[in-house]
Amino acid sequence: MPPPIEFDTERLRLRQWRASDREPLAAMNADAEVMRFFPSTLTREASDRSVDLWQREIAGRGWSNWAVELKASGEFIGFIGLTVPWRKLPFTPCVEIGWRLSRAHWRRGYATEGARAVLRVGFTQVGLDEIVSFTAVVNLPSRAVMERIGMADAREDFDHPALAEGSPLRRHCLYRLSCARWQALGETPAERG
Repeated sequence: MPPPIEFDTERLRLRQWRASDREPLAAMNADAEVMRFFPSTLTREASDRSVDLWQREIAGRGWSNWAVELKASGEFIGFIGLTVPWRKLPFTPCVEIGWRLSRAHWRRGYATEGARAVLRVGFTQVGLDEIVSFTAVVNLPSRAVMERIGMADAREDFDHPALAEGSPLRRHCLYRLSCARWQALGETPAERG
């Protein structure tokens, strides 16, 4: 079993989950504004089940969604990480990068900073050949992060099977980044633009 991976960025610590993270995560997952591009908010039980899964994955393979805290204060602000989607999608199997931060910490560059570090870990420590990300087509904030970290729209839009016909969130877009392209871009591709 590989050791659990933890790492820092300039302002963030991406680490294993603690019991003290559960309450602020549940509050974040219950915030309708944070969850506006998801089918619904999450109950405390559903939020806790996510933490349980991520803890098992980190213990078993070294990586998953990491808890994110501010290095300066130790405050928990959300999660950023790598997951293997369990649902069959047109492009699976794959490894997805994703993030969710509490509203108080939006528009400060934390998602981009943490996601860049997660890409580095995914390509250099985990040894992935490609990392994908997907979201509702209308989720412009997440799409902007995907582009800032060097991912490209694959032009492979699809209807998410978990969302009902007619849902404004059903149509999803897929972004991809290969290890070779990441290496060609350098570690901070978005700092150019």
